[in-house]
Amino acid sequence: MEHKSLDLKLEVLFEDEYLAIINKPAGILVSGNSFKTIANALENNVKLSSLNTATKPKPAHRLDYPTTGCLLVGKTTDSIIALNKLFEDKAITKSYLAVTIGVMPKSGTIETAIDDKAAISKFKILDTVVSERFECLNLVEVFPKTGRRHQIRKHFASIKNPILGDFDYGNEPMILKGKGLYLHASALKFQHPFTAEEIEVEIAAPKKFQRIFPKYFKI
Repeated sequence: MEHKSLDLKLEVLFEDEYLAIINKPAGILVSGNSFKTIANALENNVKLSSLNTATKPKPAHRLDYPTTGCLLVGKTTDSIIALNKLFEDKAITKSYLAVTIGVMPKSGTIETAIDDKAAISKFKILDTVVSERFECLNLVEVFPKTGRRHQIRKHFASIKNPILGDFDYGNEPMILKGKGLYLHASALKFQHPFTAEEIEVEIAAPKKFQRIFPKYFKI
């Protein structure tokens, strides 16, 4: 049975006849069997394309339920195929902001395999603050070079620096409850598959990140 559209206000960061980029809020699935998904909210937020290949707007990739930030959406059958191809060809540069727990290197590459498949995440620390409970917290910029499920969360857990608020991969005594996951898809950069325009969209870190690192965010 066809789902009705979900009445949920989404921030649209970029939009043309082919595609859109929206700011995904925390605590909602991108797609799936439940009614409350980003996919079901797109029709109320994204304009239907006027092209003859127009279709119901559809997410071109996934972000985890608790993750916020840039989500790419296709608006025509051609663009959905083209965006999927860009992801397959690793032609889309994605960057994330994460808050990790504990002392860690200033920069590095994590190559722990995920589900027996190669997985690569590069990272660099932008700021560190002392924490009474967690020893220290790090604001980390992450550049995943592959797109495995829960890759960033699993990778930081694998080097014993789990992401703050991660119930699935954090260490039980150190899990921060009630604040959500501190992982944000902060930027997307790619060449538009139809106009050849260089698209670069960046979303500011959520307020909860800014409160931990006021000096870095100049607040």
